[in-house]
Amino acid sequence: MKAMLHLSACGLALLMGAPLAAQEADEEQAPDADEIIVTGKGLDPALSTGIYATTTIERETIVAAPSGRIEDVLRNVAGFQQFRRSDSRSSNPSAQGATLRALGGNATSRALVLLDGVPIADPFFGYIPLSAIPPETLGTIRVTRGGGSGPFGAGALAGTIELESADVDQGFLGSAAVNNRGETEASGALTARLGRGFAVASGRWDRGQGFFTTPSAERVPATARAAFDSWNAALRAVAPLTDDVEMQARVAAFRDDRTLRFAGADSFSNGEEASIRFVGRGSWKFDALAYVQARDFGNVVISSTRFTPTLDQRRTPSTGIGGKFELRPPILEGHDIRIGTDYRRADGELQEDALNAVTGRVTERRRAGGATTNLGIFLEDDWQIGPLTINGGLRADRSSITGGFYRAVSGTTGAVVSEINAPDRSDWSLSWRAGALFYATRRLDLRAAAYTGLRLPTLNELYRPFVVFPVTTQANADLANERLKGFEIGLDWQPVSAVVIAVTAFDNKVDNAIANVTIAPNLRRRANLPAIKARGIEASVAAKLGAVSLDGALAWTDAEVRGEGASLALDGKRPAQTPELAATLTLGWQPAPGWRVAGTLRHTSAQFEDDLETDRLAPATTLDAFIAAPLWGRLSLIARAENLTDETIITRNQGGSVDLGVPRTFWLGVRYGF
Repeated sequence: MKAMLHLSACGLALLMGAPLAAQEADEEQAPDADEIIVTGKGLDPALSTGIYATTTIERETIVAAPSGRIEDVLRNVAGFQQFRRSDSRSSNPSAQGATLRALGGNATSRALVLLDGVPIADPFFGYIPLSAIPPETLGTIRVTRGGGSGPFGAGALAGTIELESADVDQGFLGSAAVNNRGETEASGALTARLGRGFAVASGRWDRGQGFFTTPSAERVPATARAAFDSWNAALRAVAPLTDDVEMQARVAAFRDDRTLRFAGADSFSNGEEASIRFVGRGSWKFDALAYVQARDFGNVVISSTRFTPTLDQRRTPSTGIGGKFELRPPILEGHDIRIGTDYRRADGELQEDALNAVTGRVTERRRAGGATTNLGIFLEDDWQIGPLTINGGLRADRSSITGGFYRAVSGTTGAVVSEINAPDRSDWSLSWRAGALFYATRRLDLRAAAYTGLRLPTLNELYRPFVVFPVTTQANADLANERLKGFEIGLDWQPVSAVVIAVTAFDNKVDNAIANVTIAPNLRRRANLPAIKARGIEASVAAKLGAVSLDGALAWTDAEVRGEGASLALDGKRPAQTPELAATLTLGWQPAPGWRVAGTLRHTSAQFEDDLETDRLAPATTLDAFIAAPLWGRLSLIARAENLTDETIITRNQGGSVDLGVPRTFWLGVRYGF
């Protein structure tokens, strides 16, 4: 595909060249006047992108992750955080939330994650299906920290993570690898011409016995490895409709099965989705998107004393539908105006059975669910005045929570044990953001911004109780929307051509922050805290000196809970699962074309499992490595290493019940077409 695009660009350049050159050109080499360039991308980033703290990850880095997982790539971004330190092979799928700037506290995503413009968070839980995102299919990742919701939609409370599909070369791209535990991964993508457009079929399959997440001293005969078996497949097509309008369509499906801690403690998640997008690049630029998602999740909870099932969360079917329309009218010179609207509806229902650990009989049948809806209208203006770029934006959201219920009946008699029918509610919210970027010198940019934002509670937070041994967490149907207020200042400095340094200081506050609050020993409840306050500094450096490259990122955050009344005991404490310091440093070397050698040193400071700061997770420092060596043509040998020093990574500690992260792991494989 790159070759095709290159030829197309050359053809357009020739058409616009000097008449004499055109006359002298050989007729066979003359470009096709009807040739149309298709990109498969959305509109170009707005002028205001540089105002906010933004990091862009290029494909070269994306496809060189030592773990081969997208979450490993994102950890290179200052401020990125998952609820737990484990990756998508050894954690419960429902715990895979993504957030930025230490604004977490539970497993829900506070960052809005988009794939080619489509929000990919689970409609019921709000987690990100990380195993369904093969890094090799991506071209770039753009992470914007803070910034409020702006034109991105409600949910971008802590920022946005925009994943963009790659311009895959014409033909085949594939890889296969095996590690020292006999686990395997295989992926492939096939690109073909589709008239004047193109189509890409891709797929990936990962499976393995996993490692023991339970420390050796805590293992029992029922202890099991964190086995995993996941696959995903997608078909994407891009075609021009006119000279400046193209259509992009995508269908995808995935399935992920895991076992955690005990034999029989199995979980699954699966999904199907489809989207269609129309992008116009004429004078009146537009981006029109519609999508539908169908997801499901199930989980079996095993007794930690009898090692038999106590809860069967059989199904949690959910649906997400939505769309977005953005228009960029050329009505004012020097202005980049964006007007648009977006819509998302999420509905789902929990279906679970409580079981007697001795007899296995169903003691209680439970159902819970509802729907959330958000309609947003936004207006943004980027104004270029010489070396100064000014951004201002307003957004209005109409959010609704409807049909909420929880119902539990006896497994033997069918009598109602507990029932909640939450009243429907809706309201309007106004958000804004404003900022400025000043090109102080040829090598120094100064920026400042302030913003507000919005996040609705998920159906999971509202209606689904859950158990992570030995703690039970109750839902709360009365949860209010989270609101963000924040500001930041920063600079981007290029002291020499080969070095770029970025520094941002920020102060963010989330009112009505949703957290898992302890109300009794081994019992927590979802609740709105008065606020979570997060202040900090983010810094990054990128340097390339010949064949050697260096990329580093650091995030220091002073985060604390503002508690009062029932939450007074939490006042001044750090939010759960929030480290004070996270840093990463990658040193790369490309001694010859096709070669890449890289090592990544990553440190995460201590953090707490719970809201009361009683269960501590020790700091962890890991070293990863990646080597690619060309064999023949486009075929390369790949060697990867995770946690080379075999650091003990504590991912969970609840009352002394501990889970561990990935031990030292070696991968060996081949890849073609990268």
